[in-house]
Amino acid sequence: MGGYVDQGGGSKFGDGFRSLVRRKRVDSIHSKSSDSGHHQLAKELSVLHLIAIGVGSTIGAGVYILVGTVAREHSGPALAFSFLIAGIAAALSAFCYAELASRCPSAGSAYHYSYICVGEGLAWIIGWALILEYTIGGSTVARGISPNLALLFGGPDSLPYFLARHTIPGLGIVVDPCAALLVFTVTALLCVGIKESTFVQSIVTTANICAMIFVIIAGGYLGFKSGWVGYKLSTGYFPFGIDGMLAGASTVFFSYIGFDSVASTAEEVKNPQRDLPLGIGAALSICCMLYMLVSAVIVGLVPYYAMDPDTPISSAFASHGIQWAAYIITIGAVTALCSTLMGSLLPQPRILMAMARDGLLPSFFSDVNKRTQVPTKSTILTGTVAATLAFAMDVEQLAGMVSVGTLLAFTMVAISVLILRYVPPDEVPLPPSLQAAIDSVSLRYSNIISTEETDVEISKAVTGVSGEKDQLLSKKGEISAESPLIAKVAAQAIFNEKQRRTIAGWTIMLTCVGAFILTYSASNLGIPSYIRLTVCGIGGLLLLFGLGVLTSIDQDDARHNFGHSGGFICPWVPLLPILSILINTYLLLNLGADTWMRVSVWLLIGVFVYVIYGRNHSSLQHAVYVPASHVDEIYQSSAESSPSQ
Repeated sequence: MGGYVDQGGGSKFGDGFRSLVRRKRVDSIHSKSSDSGHHQLAKELSVLHLIAIGVGSTIGAGVYILVGTVAREHSGPALAFSFLIAGIAAALSAFCYAELASRCPSAGSAYHYSYICVGEGLAWIIGWALILEYTIGGSTVARGISPNLALLFGGPDSLPYFLARHTIPGLGIVVDPCAALLVFTVTALLCVGIKESTFVQSIVTTANICAMIFVIIAGGYLGFKSGWVGYKLSTGYFPFGIDGMLAGASTVFFSYIGFDSVASTAEEVKNPQRDLPLGIGAALSICCMLYMLVSAVIVGLVPYYAMDPDTPISSAFASHGIQWAAYIITIGAVTALCSTLMGSLLPQPRILMAMARDGLLPSFFSDVNKRTQVPTKSTILTGTVAATLAFAMDVEQLAGMVSVGTLLAFTMVAISVLILRYVPPDEVPLPPSLQAAIDSVSLRYSNIISTEETDVEISKAVTGVSGEKDQLLSKKGEISAESPLIAKVAAQAIFNEKQRRTIAGWTIMLTCVGAFILTYSASNLGIPSYIRLTVCGIGGLLLLFGLGVLTSIDQDDARHNFGHSGGFICPWVPLLPILSILINTYLLLNLGADTWMRVSVWLLIGVFVYVIYGRNHSSLQHAVYVPASHVDEIYQSSAESSPSQ
């Protein structure tokens, strides 16, 4: 079949490896028209809906506690700068998400982008990790609502009996009916429809923002009235130094996690090329601004060393005689948790649906309700599991596992941007039902190619050509017949392009290795200092080498036509994605051994599920890979031949 490759043949080892690296194509008019096995999600979301989802998923109740802990232990009065630096670091990932979301607007978020740019194996790992993130995240948030809700009723034990926490005798298990009831309520709301659930989330998020604005305005008034005593300290603005401020930034970075929920709704956005980047950018900007203003006000009201680590904002207002502010702040915390709960439960059914559409999970997860146009079955299953965990388990010790899925996704999205720019897929999979048309087009190109040595070289290079150079190849036969010199020039251009792609591919891999070596050696204080410095130097040199090479070579012409054009373009490539990879890798390696032990168990289960089910049921199991420039011709040939069949 010439240059066209069927992924189904070969040895067992070869099949196993190919299954890990096979990549699906970006959704197109051809794939959507031929895919009648599932209903599409409702396109109901505008940029305002996306901002509500992003802000609601990001701003949790943690900020009401985090300002006290980080100020006391790390940043001091420079807390606002810690939030700013963390916001900039999060923006690096947001830029990468914005480009991929606008180019590939389909359900699945980072799983979807990884499958297109990297391969099935890593995409499965990302999807499996995201399932864990959203399940544990939703359960953790739900368990945190009832204590805050009880404060509104007068005290820790003031909830009605049927909602209050109880300890099961003999087992020592603390059950939380309130948490389970809230999860089921949110699940029912998500099943009604994406527009309706987003409207409710907008109301809850607005209430939370109003509480934060109250803190900013009222706190600002108290600060001016009292003379900002928190900033008039002998220790200065940086009592823990610049290192303390940076340590605070790495801690508060996790308060920005949540904006990626916007990307998971890409298939339900009316104008994804415009609205997705705007929604992601606006949500992150609003969160950063609110975090900075709240932290700047609170550390000015009370000296950082005197802040209450458990209730820093309430105690700051109480120290100025405003006891009733605690109720407003508690309302803000409750609404923040409810909004974050919705943001945690919203993406997971869409991740499951995307994986099921690709055949990696049973088709049960891909069913979309005809009336509500949401994946109802996946949503109900997600809610049931999360409610069970929230009811019967204290998942606080598992909260660190939430960050692993997010940071792995952030890292993979940054790598995907580099791949998209320098080595975008030049072959795309087509279903075996098009085999006759594929053979026809393959034969047509084989007949054009002459037996001259130059032509043989071009024939071998046919699958490695992309963009404008691939279009040149389609006319090669006529050119070679009329002018061997032009054919030689064309062959040289194709050889140079293959060489550029090979260099770019290896450089991206070495850059990722360098980021891992540098961050691992910098984080591991148990290694002798001279070994640490040596290894750090090696990692740093690999990073600088990768940055230099990628900056000096051309990006691939095919990037202009990859996916849906006309959307957001990530700036400062390759510098920005490389910085994102470096930061996220550093944070991943500093999550702690206990967290990685738990996550490793979950990932091993995922590998087992993939080997037993996903690999053998993948929709790409028998796909035929063809040059991207031949796809339209193959579909046209299939359409022409179908009436006669």
